[in-house]
Amino acid sequence: MPDSQKGLLFGASAYVLWGLSTLYWPLLSSTSAIEILAHRMIWSLLAMLLILVMLRHWRWILGVLRSPRQLLLIASAATVISMNWGLFIYAVNSGNALQAALGYFINPLVSVVFGVIVFTERLRPLQWTAVALGALAVVVLTFDYGAPPWLAIGLALCFATYGVLKKFVKLGGVESLTSETMLMFLPAAGYVLALHAMGAGTFGQVSVAHTLLLIGAGAVTALPLLFFGVAVVRIPLSMIGLLQFIVPVMQFLIAWLIFGEDLPPSRWIGFAIVWTALLVFATDLVRNARDLAVARRAAVGAPSLSAERP
Repeated sequence: MPDSQKGLLFGASAYVLWGLSTLYWPLLSSTSAIEILAHRMIWSLLAMLLILVMLRHWRWILGVLRSPRQLLLIASAATVISMNWGLFIYAVNSGNALQAALGYFINPLVSVVFGVIVFTERLRPLQWTAVALGALAVVVLTFDYGAPPWLAIGLALCFATYGVLKKFVKLGGVESLTSETMLMFLPAAGYVLALHAMGAGTFGQVSVAHTLLLIGAGAVTALPLLFFGVAVVRIPLSMIGLLQFIVPVMQFLIAWLIFGEDLPPSRWIGFAIVWTALLVFATDLVRNARDLAVARRAAVGAPSLSAERP
């Protein structure tokens, strides 16, 4: 199988698994979102350490430990992604999976705005149009919900902030998640132990299936990340950008068709505006990627000045 096809297969698989995780966390509804989050950190670290053992990939850890700046950035990223995970688990377990979907629908638009604010990037006209439509959708949904969709906004802001921090951390997916869960392991383990000391912990107390599901949180976190790591080096980032929309589409369909969340006409209008924004965004993404490819081919094919001289 060609590398490009392999990359597409692994990339799509990663995003499908992330989408399916919307069905996983409600299986643990007898456990609070914070306790689930703590177990997710603990078992994710163990899963990542197992992967590192299999890959014999350890040397990078010393470099991280020797850099206080890296450690500070990783700690910040770990805090932000933990907030994102916690909000997502709470959203899907409290009957707000539609807000989770909305958060990941508007996340690319928020990331674009962060690029302007933090990295002084310049937006193209279609990007500005997409951002404006995204803002309009949030206003419409605010009237629908009777309050701003805080869960969706929180998810989008956390993940966009995480993306900014990752720009500075400059670690691969496996290394990054391992570092982040290492830093969060002690607080997570301390929280779980404190819960059990108070008799409030659910690990090993509900059923064997429930315990296995808590342990499985590590694989649910690590497996799609590994697939994503295989994909990102084999297909263009523009393709990765388009594949990411698989997740919120799956979340929306799960919330609507499986969880049966309410979708009044006003909410359909809000989501329709978001989808229009993403269509504009994707159109700009594809057009820009095509223009860059044409420019590269032209540069490669252009004769040099020295070649033109007699």
